[in-house]
Amino acid sequence: MKQKLLLIAAISLLTALGASAQNFSKITGQIKDNNGKAISAATVMLQSAKDSALVKTAVTNDKGNYELLQVKPGRYFVSTSVMNMKKPDAAVFEVKENQNSVAPEIQLQPMPKSLEAVVVTTRKPIVEVKADKTILNVEGTINAVGNDALELLRKSPGVMVDKDDNLSLAGKNGVQVYIDGKPTPLSGADLASYLKSLQSTQIESIELITNPSAKYEAAGNAGIINIKLKRDKTIGTNGSVNTGYNIGIYGKYNAGLALNHRNKRMNVFGNYNFNSGINEMNIKFYREQGDSIFDQTKNQRILNRNKYGHNYKAGADFFINKKSTVGFLVNGNSSENIAETEGPMDIIYKPTNTVVRILRATGNNESKRDNINANLNYRYAVTGGSELNIDADYGNFKIRSDQFQPNDYYNPSGNVKLFSNVYRMISPTDIDILSFKADYERNFYKGRLGFGAKVGFVNTDNDFKRYNVNGSVEDYDKDKSNRFAYKENINAAFVNYNRAFKGFMIQIGVRVENTVSDGRSTGLQYNSDLSAYVNYDSSIHRNYTDVFPSAAITFNKNPMSQFGITYSRRIDRPAYQDLNPFEFKLNDYTFMKGNTNLRPQYTNSFGFTHTYKYKLNTQLNYSHVKDIFTQLPDTTEGSKSFLTKKNLATQDIISLNISYPYQYKWYSFFVNLNSYYSKYKANFGGGDRNVNLDVFALSFYMQNSFNLGKGFRAELSGFYASPTIWQGTFKSIAMYSIDGGLQKNILKGKGMLKASVSDIFRLMKWKGTSDFTGQLSEASGRWESRQLKLNFSYRFGNAQVKASRQRKTSIEEENKRTQSSGGMGGGGN
Repeated sequence: MKQKLLLIAAISLLTALGASAQNFSKITGQIKDNNGKAISAATVMLQSAKDSALVKTAVTNDKGNYELLQVKPGRYFVSTSVMNMKKPDAAVFEVKENQNSVAPEIQLQPMPKSLEAVVVTTRKPIVEVKADKTILNVEGTINAVGNDALELLRKSPGVMVDKDDNLSLAGKNGVQVYIDGKPTPLSGADLASYLKSLQSTQIESIELITNPSAKYEAAGNAGIINIKLKRDKTIGTNGSVNTGYNIGIYGKYNAGLALNHRNKRMNVFGNYNFNSGINEMNIKFYREQGDSIFDQTKNQRILNRNKYGHNYKAGADFFINKKSTVGFLVNGNSSENIAETEGPMDIIYKPTNTVVRILRATGNNESKRDNINANLNYRYAVTGGSELNIDADYGNFKIRSDQFQPNDYYNPSGNVKLFSNVYRMISPTDIDILSFKADYERNFYKGRLGFGAKVGFVNTDNDFKRYNVNGSVEDYDKDKSNRFAYKENINAAFVNYNRAFKGFMIQIGVRVENTVSDGRSTGLQYNSDLSAYVNYDSSIHRNYTDVFPSAAITFNKNPMSQFGITYSRRIDRPAYQDLNPFEFKLNDYTFMKGNTNLRPQYTNSFGFTHTYKYKLNTQLNYSHVKDIFTQLPDTTEGSKSFLTKKNLATQDIISLNISYPYQYKWYSFFVNLNSYYSKYKANFGGGDRNVNLDVFALSFYMQNSFNLGKGFRAELSGFYASPTIWQGTFKSIAMYSIDGGLQKNILKGKGMLKASVSDIFRLMKWKGTSDFTGQLSEASGRWESRQLKLNFSYRFGNAQVKASRQRKTSIEEENKRTQSSGGMGGGGN
């Protein structure tokens, strides 16, 4: 497998080097208006006369002149687009080998005066693959309608979502999720619940960044997933409304409103989204341990009632002058869910395969989640010169959980109750985040030098209280209750430099992060002779400093065949709940507990990228992960099991990603193939406590789009993920689905109707097995993956883009500021 991947890389490299050995020419030209006055800052596009393919771009200077370098011999034409000017007629000219050419002069004519405004409509490709990231443009796809963020990630190139909703990217765990350029402190089930509260109508795009530069925080071994929320940049006052309905087994509803007002001095914006509905999941569990079998393969059901989900955002940007902008933002979400579980578990004596009793653990978990974030920001920028960004962020999360867990035991026939163990678990969690950061960039030695610093604080307080329930009486169980407080302070500084040379570009940087963390687990427990309760205090303290270098070089001498090489070092720190040593009971036979010895995991990644004719993109990556996290099942008290996270010794992984877009008249498609080979190695005591796994996996995504005319457009998409390994030990089966959708523009283009069906043939399901420490486990399940989804949206207000130079500058500045003025507390860079 390694030889095949290296062969592909070698072929790509030889192709690029061969192409770069050709002889090229230079093209010069000029653009003027109808009065002969030069037009500056106009975008110039050189296109092939054969198929109109884009070859190279340039921008005119103050005299209206432009240069196009490194052009191969052939026939071309030049096109340009300038606001309030008619599109010019293109004249074809020939470029000869080793001879400089002068393109025909372009003289632009003004638009007729009767045309007061122009509304420009563009459609981004479904997926864009760039040198440093892959972008999934959610806003432009029909089949995204009605999905939440977690479902969108499930079908994103290279992203895997396992049975517990944990994320991995290109075969690596330790993904850091950002919202509008800000890292979220949530992980595990808390992160999954938050992502499920974000609807596709709120999301503009999803960025998958596998090798981030030193400007980004070092957290995230697999890289960064940045979810960019929608934000209107249109001049004037405008807004939009949307409403949607999904139906699988149960109905689901969503609606939203967005308002925006922008002029040359300020931009005020806000939006609100609501969702509610019921989701059903059917699951099966089977476990063999010692002389016992625990069989939960009959009628296991989880019903998740989403009573409400509110998401909101409000803010303003004030353009003090052409160089300075001050802004603030407040956003957050609030949700309430009730998860109901039901279904029996047969407890079987393995030697005789006889059912000895039946456990019916019908549980009810009510949870409320509230989050609010605030951001203050300042930006100073000189066009083509220095740039300063300052951000202060605060975030607060309140998570409240009230779980009622009855464990009723019946005789083998299920008609006589033998006894019951009934518990109530109340678990409030509070998370506070405060951060300050400043980044500065300037021209330096014919390149760009950037440096900055950040100070961040995270305080977490989790108070777990368990009660033994006997009828209407609830007794506080002191030795099964726990409080865990965790504080983390990260101080960081970085420097980054990039420069363009003739035929190649370089970027090099280094980031230094100091981490200080303190955790304290407190409560009561019985003494050694079980005669009395005693206080216990388990504390964790860590203080460590790491250096994270990054580098990249891009060879672009031949624009039609560009390639690059990247390197970065990353870290993934343990989440607070993974460090708490307290044992949390899931039922009478399954526990979860943290690991105070869990160490950070580190990754060194090397990447090779190649782009051919701006379309065929190839990415080859090798990563070595030290002390990789994995969730392991272990045994206790003979027939009971517990789940905990440990550090595997190492993981080596090679990944290959290939993507290609194609368009012919009314039909277009995008195809993405992602594959990886991984080797896990660890020794936890020999025998069945060893891990030595070789894994090859691939995923495939294809999007077909059909422009049917008269405002109709259709999509058909397919997704496939091969068998792989979850959490280092769990072997999964393949997952796949096919989605289809149709949309129609109505109400003079201001309204849009979308209808889609996800998982048309109901193929989506999961299943996995694990055999570790003498414990054989099997799990499988499916959810309401097949749904009919309907959505209506309507835009109102001003949709014009005006040619004001100052307003244009403000919009350009805000585009650069998008990642530093929104999202979760904590700071992005």
